[in-house]
Amino acid sequence: MSMAEYKGKVKKIQDTPFGYTLSVIGGKWKMVIIYLLAENKPVRFNDLKRQIGAITFKTLSVQLKELEADGMVERKEYPQVPPKVEYSLTKKAETLLPVLEELCEWGVKNQIN
Repeated sequence: MSMAEYKGKVKKIQDTPFGYTLSVIGGKWKMVIIYLLAENKPVRFNDLKRQIGAITFKTLSVQLKELEADGMVERKEYPQVPPKVEYSLTKKAETLLPVLEELCEWGVKNQIN
């Protein structure tokens, strides 16, 4: 369904496909995490933290858990000492990558230099 099909019918945004999408990828860090996992796969937790920079360990952990719960991120834990955990995108998340490419193209066309 397109946005036009919902015109005048929306009572709560979260009941629409757009609302669902926002619930999965919305927020300050989720799109950044998805972008970095698409660029560098798989990625370890500390590498993600280092690449993002301004995110706290707790916030990164929470965001990754939410993305994992939504089926967007896969967490692979290796049984070793010290523990090694890698994150990568799922097939579901990879279907979002063309949309991210379009957002990047929009940025290229509209960024003020």
